[in-house]
Amino acid sequence: MPRPAKLRRDFFNRSVHAVAPELIGATLTVGGVGGIIVEVEAYHHTDPAAHSYRGRTERNAVMFGPPGYLYVYRSYGIHWCANVVCEADGSASAVLLRALEPTQGLDVMRRRRGVSEARLLCSGPARLCQALGITDAHNGAALDRAPFSLYARAATPEIVIGPRIGITKAAEVPWRYGLKGSRFLSKPFR
Repeated sequence: MPRPAKLRRDFFNRSVHAVAPELIGATLTVGGVGGIIVEVEAYHHTDPAAHSYRGRTERNAVMFGPPGYLYVYRSYGIHWCANVVCEADGSASAVLLRALEPTQGLDVMRRRRGVSEARLLCSGPARLCQALGITDAHNGAALDRAPFSLYARAATPEIVIGPRIGITKAAEVPWRYGLKGSRFLSKPFR
């Protein structure tokens, strides 16, 4: 079976609402460590929960740049979270990487996370970043260049959709996408 195609920056030059569900089932690795994306959330620039909603700042500047780059920020001053910038019109929309099924470099992930249970390695945006070694040093990095590899999904998976979690503004919006039945989701869908 041939290896799926690498996703290029032009894949992200579309609406965040088109990109987000198509990332479910894609494979992401950082330096050979990673797995299958099983959960994401979309953040549109018109959305009060988006970091870009109130305009450009030093912190969110990457979101206003070209698509296909990583926007990394610190959540609650403690954890790194990673988003993929979408739409080339400068609208500053992005997809938050919430969870993946670890398939490559599990020993490295276990060492970084300090846990052995595979489900706890990448089930949540902060865990995912810690397991893959994503930090602020990756803010503004292109996803189609080393150390990143991002491959299209091999088949169209069954996707579940629901409200986003862990936010207070626009939390009811159904812009969270997940792989149906995956045990690696950060939280079950309602």
